Amino acid sequence: MLLRRLEYLVALARERHFARAAAACHVSQPSLSAAIRRLEHELDVPIVRRGRRYEGLTPEGEVVLAWAHRILAEGDALRQELSVLRDGLTGTLRLGIVPTAVPVASLLTGPFCDRHPHARVAMESLSSADIRRGLAEFELDAAMTYLDDDELRQVRRFPLYEERYVLLTPADGPLGDAAAATWSQAAALPLCLLGRRMRNRRIDDCFAADGAAPVPAIESDSVAGLYAHLPGGRWSSVISHAWLHMFGVPQGMRVVPLEGPAHGPRVGLVVARSEPRSVLAQALLQVAREAGLRDALDSRLHAVLDGRG
Repeated sequence: MLLRRLEYLVALARERHFARAAAACHVSQPSLSAAIRRLEHELDVPIVRRGRRYEGLTPEGEVVLAWAHRILAEGDALRQELSVLRDGLTGTLRLGIVPTAVPVASLLTGPFCDRHPHARVAMESLSSADIRRGLAEFELDAAMTYLDDDELRQVRRFPLYEERYVLLTPADGPLGDAAAATWSQAAALPLCLLGRRMRNRRIDDCFAADGAAPVPAIESDSVAGLYAHLPGGRWSSVISHAWLHMFGVPQGMRVVPLEGPAHGPRVGLVVARSEPRSVLAQALLQVAREAGLRDALDSRLHAVLDGRG
């Protein structure tokens, strides 16, 4: 019963609304409210600030919430370990991924599912901030994200690859037959880029280092949205080489190397540094150690530049 009440508290803190939290837990609102009151009585502290509606948690409630996340995560870890002993690895791996890494996720999730056919993967595209929150609150088992995020704390990092930037441009355009291009030359083209709120737009620093400032005609919040605008020969884009794995080179376009700063940040796998460790996260880390993402993505890039892919 204590675990169930802690689940209700976590849902209430997440939804910030009694009715929505009750619906998320598949119980009635009176049942959820009564369970929270019983938890307050058992711990002898006020947990929820109550008014006409939910007004947040008390300072004591914030402490209880942090412990609730930890206790529930340890309960999940216990069930995972017992499941492995009984049936092999089962359960659902909760994986958060920054949007720019989604195109290569299958290089990990595919081998993971092949090795553990009774396990499932719930993959969600999330911002870096949502990934940090999900790991801290034990809502994610692991995440693919940028490793240079200074706000990522209490995590174990496993590098996967380093982003390499190239110009994707119409084959019959001004730079279509160029052996290489500068960032300032790329900035002069009609561009389609990811939006300024995306981590990838730190490529603006690369443009600035070459004395240029891009003014994209199209901005997208997803790699798929960006690629949707490229066929037809109207726009160019600066892309991460990792995107070639999923999207390749649209017909009528060509990949041109960029001179100067063409290497970006490292993308890696992160898991919460907590005990006991998630069995599912450990299994994914083992797959990542053997997957060779960096070599696979670099080989794909070289094949494209050599006209073989």
